[in-house]
Amino acid sequence: MASLIPSFFGSRKTNVFDPFSLDIWDPFEGLFSSTLATVPASSGEASAFVNARIDWKETPEAHVFKADLPGLKKEEVKVEVEEGRILQISGERSKEQEGKNDKWHRIERSSGKFLRRFRLPENAKMDQVKASMENGVLTVTIPKAEEKKAEVKAIEISG
Repeated sequence: MASLIPSFFGSRKTNVFDPFSLDIWDPFEGLFSSTLATVPASSGEASAFVNARIDWKETPEAHVFKADLPGLKKEEVKVEVEEGRILQISGERSKEQEGKNDKWHRIERSSGKFLRRFRLPENAKMDQVKASMENGVLTVTIPKAEEKKAEVKAIEISG
Protein backbone atom coordinates (compact mmCIF):
# COMPACT_ATOMS: atom_id res chain seq x y z
CA MET A 1 0.00 0.00 0.00
CA ALA A 2 1.50 3.31 -1.02
CA SER A 3 1.79 6.06 1.50
CA LEU A 4 -0.34 9.13 0.94
CA ILE A 5 2.17 11.45 2.58
CA PRO A 6 5.96 11.44 2.66
CA SER A 7 7.37 9.58 5.61
CA PHE A 8 9.57 11.36 8.11
CA PHE A 9 10.19 8.15 10.04
CA GLY A 10 12.40 6.14 7.70
CA SER A 11 10.55 3.11 6.41
CA ARG A 12 7.49 3.76 8.55
CA LYS A 13 4.33 3.37 6.52
CA THR A 14 1.76 6.10 7.02
CA ASN A 15 -1.72 6.49 5.70
CA VAL A 16 -3.43 9.45 7.32
CA PHE A 17 -6.66 8.94 5.40
CA ASP A 18 -7.20 5.37 6.59
CA PRO A 19 -7.11 5.28 10.40
CA PHE A 20 -7.86 1.55 10.36
CA SER A 21 -5.02 0.66 8.01
CA LEU A 22 -3.27 -2.62 8.83
CA ASP A 23 0.14 -1.13 8.08
CA ILE A 24 2.57 -1.55 10.96
CA TRP A 25 5.94 -0.01 11.63
CA ASP A 26 8.65 -2.54 12.24
CA PRO A 27 11.99 -1.05 13.31
CA PHE A 28 13.64 -4.29 12.25
CA GLU A 29 11.90 -4.48 8.87
CA GLY A 30 13.93 -6.60 6.51
CA LEU A 31 15.87 -8.27 9.32
CA PHE A 32 13.16 -10.64 10.46
CA SER A 33 9.86 -12.00 9.20
CA SER A 34 6.68 -9.92 9.42
CA THR A 35 5.51 -8.87 12.88
CA LEU A 36 1.88 -8.36 11.94
CA ALA A 37 -0.82 -10.83 12.80
CA THR A 38 -4.51 -10.15 12.89
CA VAL A 39 -7.46 -12.11 14.08
CA PRO A 40 -10.38 -11.71 11.69
CA ALA A 41 -13.60 -10.50 13.21
CA SER A 42 -16.55 -12.84 12.89
CA SER A 43 -17.98 -12.89 9.39
CA GLY A 44 -20.05 -9.87 8.52
CA GLU A 45 -18.57 -7.86 11.37
CA ALA A 46 -16.04 -5.22 10.40
CA SER A 47 -14.21 -3.86 13.40
CA ALA A 48 -11.89 -0.92 13.84
CA PHE A 49 -10.78 -2.47 17.12
CA VAL A 50 -9.13 -5.35 15.27
CA ASN A 51 -5.98 -3.29 14.83
CA ALA A 52 -5.37 -1.87 18.32
CA ARG A 53 -2.80 0.91 18.21
CA ILE A 54 0.31 0.26 20.26
CA ASP A 55 3.32 2.50 20.89
CA TRP A 56 6.76 0.92 21.32
CA LYS A 57 9.62 2.93 22.74
CA GLU A 58 13.08 1.83 23.74
CA THR A 59 14.73 3.45 26.74
CA PRO A 60 18.28 2.78 27.93
CA GLU A 61 16.83 0.23 30.40
CA ALA A 62 13.85 -1.37 28.65
CA HIS A 63 11.44 -1.79 25.74
CA VAL A 64 8.10 -0.23 26.72
CA PHE A 65 4.81 -0.90 24.93
CA LYS A 66 1.66 1.17 25.58
CA ALA A 67 -1.75 0.25 24.21
CA ASP A 68 -4.92 2.30 24.56
CA LEU A 69 -7.65 -0.21 25.37
CA PRO A 70 -10.53 1.91 26.70
CA GLY A 71 -13.37 0.02 28.28
CA LEU A 72 -11.46 -3.26 28.60
CA LYS A 73 -10.70 -4.92 31.92
CA LYS A 74 -7.35 -6.56 32.49
CA GLU A 75 -9.13 -9.94 32.46
CA GLU A 76 -10.13 -9.29 28.81
CA VAL A 77 -6.53 -8.74 27.69
CA LYS A 78 -3.74 -11.32 27.27
CA VAL A 79 -0.02 -10.62 27.17
CA GLU A 80 2.07 -13.60 26.09
CA VAL A 81 5.68 -14.34 25.22
CA GLU A 82 6.40 -16.85 22.47
CA GLU A 83 9.57 -18.56 21.34
CA GLY A 84 11.83 -16.43 19.21
CA ARG A 85 11.42 -13.28 21.35
CA ILE A 86 7.82 -12.65 20.21
CA LEU A 87 5.58 -10.47 22.38
CA GLN A 88 1.88 -11.05 21.72
CA ILE A 89 -0.89 -8.76 22.97
CA SER A 90 -4.49 -9.81 22.35
CA GLY A 91 -7.99 -9.32 23.64
CA GLU A 92 -11.62 -8.90 22.80
CA ARG A 93 -14.28 -6.29 23.38
CA SER A 94 -17.72 -7.87 23.36
CA LYS A 95 -20.63 -6.32 21.52
CA GLU A 96 -23.05 -4.50 23.78
CA GLN A 97 -26.14 -6.53 24.52
CA GLU A 98 -29.17 -5.33 22.63
CA GLY A 99 -32.43 -5.23 24.52
CA LYS A 100 -35.58 -6.37 22.74
CA ASN A 101 -37.02 -2.85 22.74
CA ASP A 102 -33.74 -0.98 22.10
CA LYS A 103 -33.53 1.30 19.08
CA TRP A 104 -29.97 2.19 18.12
CA HIS A 105 -29.41 5.55 16.43
CA ARG A 106 -25.65 5.27 16.04
CA ILE A 107 -22.97 2.67 16.76
CA GLU A 108 -19.43 4.06 16.65
CA ARG A 109 -17.66 2.20 19.43
CA SER A 110 -15.87 -0.80 18.05
CA SER A 111 -16.02 -4.38 19.18
CA GLY A 112 -14.25 -7.56 18.22
CA LYS A 113 -10.92 -9.27 18.69
CA PHE A 114 -7.44 -7.88 18.26
CA LEU A 115 -4.04 -9.50 18.22
CA ARG A 116 -0.68 -7.79 17.77
CA ARG A 117 2.73 -9.45 17.68
CA PHE A 118 6.18 -7.88 17.95
CA ARG A 119 9.55 -9.53 17.44
CA LEU A 120 11.96 -8.13 19.99
CA PRO A 121 15.71 -7.67 19.55
CA GLU A 122 18.35 -9.90 21.14
CA ASN A 123 18.81 -7.57 24.13
CA ALA A 124 15.24 -8.12 25.44
CA LYS A 125 15.05 -10.10 28.70
CA MET A 126 11.99 -12.16 27.78
CA ASP A 127 11.91 -13.88 31.18
CA GLN A 128 11.34 -10.54 32.99
CA VAL A 129 8.28 -9.14 31.14
CA LYS A 130 5.93 -7.08 33.32
CA ALA A 131 2.46 -5.80 32.39
CA SER A 132 0.06 -3.41 34.11
CA MET A 133 -3.23 -1.80 33.16
CA GLU A 134 -4.43 1.54 34.46
CA ASN A 135 -7.27 3.74 33.18
CA GLY A 136 -7.61 1.71 29.99
CA VAL A 137 -3.89 1.88 29.12
CA LEU A 138 -1.91 -1.36 29.02
CA THR A 139 1.81 -0.93 29.70
CA VAL A 140 4.19 -3.82 28.99
CA THR A 141 7.82 -3.41 30.06
CA ILE A 142 10.61 -5.71 28.94
CA PRO A 143 14.01 -5.00 30.54
CA LYS A 144 17.08 -4.93 28.31
CA ALA A 145 20.26 -6.89 28.91
CA GLU A 146 23.23 -4.67 29.57
CA GLU A 147 25.42 -4.20 26.55
CA LYS A 148 28.75 -5.84 27.05
CA LYS A 149 31.42 -3.25 26.46
CA ALA A 150 34.48 -4.50 24.67
CA GLU A 151 37.26 -4.89 27.16
CA VAL A 152 40.58 -3.50 26.17
CA LYS A 153 43.45 -5.40 27.68
CA ALA A 154 46.91 -3.93 27.47
CA ILE A 155 49.57 -6.42 26.40
CA GLU A 156 53.00 -5.98 27.85
CA ILE A 157 55.71 -5.93 25.23
CA SER A 158 58.79 -7.90 26.18
CA GLY A 159 62.32 -7.37 24.96
